[in-house]
Amino acid sequence: MDDTEDLLTIGAFARCVGLAPSALRFYDDCGVLRPARVDAVTGYRRYGAGQAARAVQLRQLRAAGLPLVDVVVVLDGPADAARDVLRAHLERTRRTADEARAVVEGFLREATGDTQPRASRARVGGAEFASAVRQVAPAAATGRTREDFPVLGCVLLELLHGDVRFVATDRYRLALRVLRPMGFEGVPRRVLISAETAWSLAEWAVRQETVEVECAGGTAGVRLRSGVDSRGIPEDTGDRPSGEGDAEGFPDYRLMLEDRETGRHRVIVDRADLRDAVTGRAGAVSLSVGAVRGDGAEAGGPVDPGTVRDTGRPADRQVLEVAGGDRGPVRLRAVHMGPGLGIAFDPAVLVPALEAGVGPDVLLEIASADRPVVVRSADQGSFTTLVMPVRERAAAERPADGRSDGCGAGRGGQIADD
Repeated sequence: MDDTEDLLTIGAFARCVGLAPSALRFYDDCGVLRPARVDAVTGYRRYGAGQAARAVQLRQLRAAGLPLVDVVVVLDGPADAARDVLRAHLERTRRTADEARAVVEGFLREATGDTQPRASRARVGGAEFASAVRQVAPAAATGRTREDFPVLGCVLLELLHGDVRFVATDRYRLALRVLRPMGFEGVPRRVLISAETAWSLAEWAVRQETVEVECAGGTAGVRLRSGVDSRGIPEDTGDRPSGEGDAEGFPDYRLMLEDRETGRHRVIVDRADLRDAVTGRAGAVSLSVGAVRGDGAEAGGPVDPGTVRDTGRPADRQVLEVAGGDRGPVRLRAVHMGPGLGIAFDPAVLVPALEAGVGPDVLLEIASADRPVVVRSADQGSFTTLVMPVRERAAAERPADGRSDGCGAGRGGQIADD
């Protein structure tokens, strides 16, 4: 029996998978979907029924707007590479749709004479909202830094790409919490809320089962609703706190996150134990794993990140030593991936980042001793904190608000420049 009877002509296969014959010829030329057989005399293409699933996937991915090079990765590449390609395309698609919607809505308002922007809305759990504020608000600036840069004394609230995001930074620490709402409608909105107002909203939200976050953006503020009850800013009376409202001057936190280097070290340690070991120390506190001090270092004192070297002993990498700050060293059990390291922090910056976490463990992702360190809970990927390391002498010279100017003068500079 001629095995061509089991194959389909290009026309029949095209009808079966929903592609035009010309598209099948193109995908053959590109090497993405080769026919099962090509007649050597006539050049006619024949396709097997088993190729239909790949052809349908190809059609669907192209209809979703994926470039052909990305389609090849999804169909033939490693699973993790395929996931990365799909997530990146989904983010591009959301951004394009949001931008298009904003433009069209602007023209519609202009055509109807309605100059008021339509509010965007998202529905989240009340406890979730309160938890996000609790984690993020402590990273907002206080004291002199807030006086100089009022926007840093606020929490940025964003309704973006179907997410609700809370962000705060004092230039030495950055905290981001992302909530996945139960419902979302509208275009991207951004508004600044003073840290005090954010705490007030959180105190109300935690008593509600769910809250609807309504945001019109800019100076129009934000309002939370639960049934007939609601809270919001700006209030009908009272002055607006300095910096609150328009988010135009807030640092671009996405650039800060994208600029992060891949962590060379990953350290997992008990969160409460590390917090207690750091709390109450004056000046810089050093953390070291699998490292020895250079010549001339004071025994039991802080590790200078520039003079440490790897001990080479695997057992040393399972112990994190906390030293410095007028207290004896404390050794904690840890899981460490990477070579020996030594790094210093200002306790006034590190401790709040540890307290904001959830779960028993904390994960430190460290690229180097002079780059921002990611501090996050192993149990909650939706909350991320960046903390700037310091030099020893830098943290000892704190301004009145408790933030260390040494973060800017030390090895790595500030997380955000205004």
